Amino acid sequence: MTRKDEETPAGSPLLDEQLCFALYAAQRAVTAAYRPLLDELGLTYPQYLVLLVLWERGETTVKDLAAALRLDYGTMSPLLKRLESAGLVRRERAAHDERSVLVAGTGRAEELRERAARVPGALLAATGLGGADVARLREELRALAERADQAATRAR
Repeated sequence: MTRKDEETPAGSPLLDEQLCFALYAAQRAVTAAYRPLLDELGLTYPQYLVLLVLWERGETTVKDLAAALRLDYGTMSPLLKRLESAGLVRRERAAHDERSVLVAGTGRAEELRERAARVPGALLAATGLGGADVARLREELRALAERADQAATRAR
């Protein structure tokens, strides 16, 4: 922590001193760094995230997929529709509960899996971050997200 950081009041109205802006700027920069890697796969960043979940979990419900990605159903539906149109996922009503929709990757999605496996390493190389740096950042961001979720829940 620098001396300037220690002197910055917690409630400063300056843009560059806002945690939310630092997170926003970092998120946009990381997404931009992913873009050329994902363009080679014909995927957008949100589509890549959907496929990551499906590759990890296999067939899952839209509800569970939305929860894993922290997205609402209104965002998931058009995203899945585009993936389905591209032949990467299939959706079908669950036999045991017609209210539930199952999502699974297709053979075409499986074909992308090996190529997509190179993306995380390519991003690390492009950013110059080491594995330990990434692990530390990921844990700090998870903790921040958990605290923010708790604060949002208390505020409701």
